[in-house]
Amino acid sequence: MLLDRRLFLLATPLALAGCATNDSPRMSALPPMLDPQYVRMYAAITDEPFPVPAVDISQIDPRFLRQEVAYSTREQPGTIVVDPNERFAYLVMSGGRALRYGVGVGKQEGFNFRGEGTIARKAQWPRWTPTPDMIKREPERYGPYAGGLAGGVDNPLGPRALYLYKDGRDTLYRLHGTVEPWTIGTMVSSGCIRFINQDIIDLYRRVPVGTKVVVLPATGAPVS
Repeated sequence: MLLDRRLFLLATPLALAGCATNDSPRMSALPPMLDPQYVRMYAAITDEPFPVPAVDISQIDPRFLRQEVAYSTREQPGTIVVDPNERFAYLVMSGGRALRYGVGVGKQEGFNFRGEGTIARKAQWPRWTPTPDMIKREPERYGPYAGGLAGGVDNPLGPRALYLYKDGRDTLYRLHGTVEPWTIGTMVSSGCIRFINQDIIDLYRRVPVGTKVVVLPATGAPVS
């Protein structure tokens, strides 16, 4: 309850606490690392089963911090749209608006899911198991975890995961947190969409099982 209240106060679009009301990160002369609302947004969370450290937002391009933006789309409110090219995930809102999150995406174009899927499962502090393809590509790195890794501070999925299914089958792609927040905005993952931990907690709270997810095609072009 305390976490839900904190997230409501810091992140809800109605209160707009921590979310900009236009396309810029905030209507403020302060840089994000000094802006009190951003500092609170990415502060440590201590009432979880495991601690969620504060984020050093000076390591992250300000455009990849959570903010409300104008967003034109045919998708219905409540849909998640992932744009791997721009390294953004949008939670579509009404009135031509969206809540935008910076993300990290697959380090190679072939690693990325594309098309439409559905969030068929949600998990808090999820267990992580590398896919057979990951183990085959990098056996020394992933082989020791073939049996899985329990949720916790060192788990690469972070505090939350949203499991993407297509036609009733697990795609093995996830929207999840990260132990490497400085990689947000880059092509770094094995195909999953990684969020800042505070952001995936926020998104997890906002979307139910059954949420539609649209992942746009990736070109592999660098963000300008």
